[in-house]
Amino acid sequence: MKANNKLRFNEDTSAQIGIGTLIVFIAMVLVAAVAAAVLIQTSGVLQQRAQQTGSEVTQEVSSNLNIMHIDGIRGNLDVENEDGYSKTYDLLKIQASLRPGSSSLDLGQVILTVSDGSTTNTLEYINDSHEDNFTKNLEYLLKNRENITTYFVANPIRDDDGSFQLKDPVISSGDIIYIYIGTSSSDSGINLTNYDDALSTVKNSNLQLDTRTPVDIIFAYETGTPSTISFITPSRYEVDPVTRLYP
Repeated sequence: MKANNKLRFNEDTSAQIGIGTLIVFIAMVLVAAVAAAVLIQTSGVLQQRAQQTGSEVTQEVSSNLNIMHIDGIRGNLDVENEDGYSKTYDLLKIQASLRPGSSSLDLGQVILTVSDGSTTNTLEYINDSHEDNFTKNLEYLLKNRENITTYFVANPIRDDDGSFQLKDPVISSGDIIYIYIGTSSSDSGINLTNYDDALSTVKNSNLQLDTRTPVDIIFAYETGTPSTISFITPSRYEVDPVTRLYP
């Protein structure tokens, strides 16, 4: 009599579980790789933007002029009554340099606005003069009605590297310059003391800088935050026609 043998098969599913785990692991690795690539790309873009922003902020903060002082000059009336000088400040003489950390500044791109509280003149550097000579430029400015309300002139005091030229006025670190703004009025003197007699026909700038006058000068730069200098002229005139108005 034959034995009744039954075939038995064991169902072992552990291999399937191992493959499933491997698939999940590979998927996690792929997701992590994609996420890492996105993070690396994003961090690179943020770093570039941060560097650009830092550079722009540095320019905004430091790329401007340091106004050391401002003198007001009264014209000579050439008369014997009183002190012989006009009753308005007819020329502003501004001594300036670059602030620490500033890069070179092209004065030809700077716009000045000067106001006496009632009249405002917007000025740019006088770079179209046919003479590469400061005295000629100053004469060209003060003897022309249109020019005195449109332009300012400048002259270097210290320029060791020779970067500042009258036709290419670039200010670099260590340079000191004078900026001149014509503020003569209808009450101005017939000539400006310490300057050529050729300046005896100064024109009216429509500004009236007499005593107790609030004056605002705004410097707008090509890059950087505009700066404002404000002061009030003295309550009385000094004996000397040149008066320190700021600081």
